Amino acid sequence: MAFDGAVGVIPFSRPHPAPASLENLRSVLESDHAHGDGPFTMAASERLRAITGGGEVLLTTSGTHALEMASRLLDLTPDDEVILPSFTFSSAAAAVAMTGARIVFVDIDAATGNIDPAQVAEAVTPRTRAISVMHYGGQPVDMAAITTIAAHHGLPVIEDNAHGLGVVTDDGVLGRMGDLGIQSFHDTKNVHAGEGGALLINDPGHVERAEIMREKGTNRSQFLRGAVDKYSWVDWGSSYLPSEFNAAVLSAQLDEFDTIQAARHKIWDRYATGLADWAGLVGATLMRPPRGIHAAHLFFLLLARWSDQGELITFLRSRGIVAAFHYVPLDTSTAGQRYGRALRPLDRSEDFSRRLVRLPLWAGMTDAQVERVIAAVCEWRPTMEDV
Repeated sequence: MAFDGAVGVIPFSRPHPAPASLENLRSVLESDHAHGDGPFTMAASERLRAITGGGEVLLTTSGTHALEMASRLLDLTPDDEVILPSFTFSSAAAAVAMTGARIVFVDIDAATGNIDPAQVAEAVTPRTRAISVMHYGGQPVDMAAITTIAAHHGLPVIEDNAHGLGVVTDDGVLGRMGDLGIQSFHDTKNVHAGEGGALLINDPGHVERAEIMREKGTNRSQFLRGAVDKYSWVDWGSSYLPSEFNAAVLSAQLDEFDTIQAARHKIWDRYATGLADWAGLVGATLMRPPRGIHAAHLFFLLLARWSDQGELITFLRSRGIVAAFHYVPLDTSTAGQRYGRALRPLDRSEDFSRRLVRLPLWAGMTDAQVERVIAAVCEWRPTMEDV
């Protein structure tokens, strides 16, 4: 069936328009406080503390900047190594590389895309200074295994939770089990600020220095609390504090967090049931989070062959549906080879990357759009039928 342009293209992602956003932005414009750490920064931070189970929260200008702060807080040097999954976003690696530390890329679990704890344990050397993990698609990493390895070697854990805000497991809340947690509020995330992020500080020893880093290396936060009578430059830092405009949008989004999550989970569940028979016919594997726990951030298919990925994406585009692949393994990238090394050939990361297709998923999708995606996927067959 050819695409009927009259029905419109279904985009891969669309930012959720929280109704209170315009009112919040108007409040900022009418106030005398448009820079950061105003009332909307405070409100968004408090809501994040509630969603993540307490602990310190510092809003940042992006998830990337929160990762940079985490690497700086650990005082990484060129003599150090940080263990990192190859299948993750480049920001996690770039934040390590900017310190001069060497990245050691390890492989993933073939079903989830999450870091493999067995390879983490194998990768530890006397030069290892930290472990960085990422909850892919909001599916929980085996944090019990990771924290056991970390504790045995006295290593801090950076927990990249860009995909998994609000996910609760038997081991704890995602973003709160490592020493430092990262959130992203890019407009492709479940809740967004256009661009934004947060650093979750789970080790109280990092709080004061993190505040200084976020305020351009000054102790301005202490000054605003009355702890010092003037502020000055005291440490390394940068401009990581978002404006009240970003915080105003984020605050409106967070107020609707439960509504957004319910809508996304409904779509995710419909994909899981509506595509089950098709997956069996073409040899594909649907996303199956361990114990069914995930953030409904994305829904992926793992196709039978590498060539199927491009074929399905192209086929869906011909039906007016935008689907996508995801990360190219970092150990194969130009920068990855310059700033890091792989523990060994990371075959699972490459295979996962080459077979992965993500379907449209955003809170405003209508039932008709979801059914249209399912129908189009079910219409597709690989070029060769021997799967």
